[in-house]
Amino acid sequence: MGSRTLSEFEYLKPRSIDEAISLLLKYGDKAKALAGGSDLFIDIKLHGFRPEYLVDITGITELKGIIFNGKELRIGAATLLSEIADSQLIRDKYVTLFESVAEIATTQVRNIATIGGNICNASPAADTVPPLIVLEAKAEIAGQSGVRAVLLEEFFTGSGQTVLQAGDILTVISIPAPAQHRGTSFIRINRAASDLATLNVAVALQTDNSTCQEVKIALGAVAPTPIRAKKAEAILKKEEVNQDTIAEAARAITEEISPITDVRSTADYRKDVAAVITKKALLKAYERSKKS
Repeated sequence: MGSRTLSEFEYLKPRSIDEAISLLLKYGDKAKALAGGSDLFIDIKLHGFRPEYLVDITGITELKGIIFNGKELRIGAATLLSEIADSQLIRDKYVTLFESVAEIATTQVRNIATIGGNICNASPAADTVPPLIVLEAKAEIAGQSGVRAVLLEEFFTGSGQTVLQAGDILTVISIPAPAQHRGTSFIRINRAASDLATLNVAVALQTDNSTCQEVKIALGAVAPTPIRAKKAEAILKKEEVNQDTIAEAARAITEEISPITDVRSTADYRKDVAAVITKKALLKAYERSKKS
């Protein structure tokens, strides 16, 4: 195979969100926002993507940082995955997010990749997305019409597609403070440690004694976008959490997903494994809920 080189582009580095929006609007489809670039440069080098302008948003202070104000956690979209993995706050209060970030790719990739990039790339297999969905995260988006907030589970419109419009920038991911007696978990299946997930699942389960008060189950790599497993959730809600109800909910997963066969797995394998790892994730979340 012959060598591949990057195409030529103009590099722009705005210092404010407004300046970045202005540049993205000015150059339209010819421009692409650049954060870590771990996915973007692969698309440029290997997949024929040819932006004429790269708008580097990593110098914008407002897009970085992890802040918890007692009511919500706010993570700047340009915050590195390694910073999230190193955060004791996230490890203690948002376990499912910590577990997902800690398993993404390699240390080197986590040191350049951002949470906003992992979200905006809109891969059905993105590891941060199912945890953020079950944590009821919102995406705050700045654009030419101002700032708006969108539930993350409504952010994706298809594989590689989002609600972002011309000039829009994802600025912050906000997550409500954790409820009492809530346990969360994340499990992924993959061919190799640094590979994209073959399938992933996140669970948030809130209990009162042994009764399920609230539950959210989200899966990735089983449909064109990450999905909520609402039929499985309905089986558990307001019911006693035990081996039988968890098994029934896990079986219902196969009716809600529409996986494909690709280089990482077959559709049949994904269907079989989805039920197995959902059961494990529910059991882990339930055990954690009893300790919180």
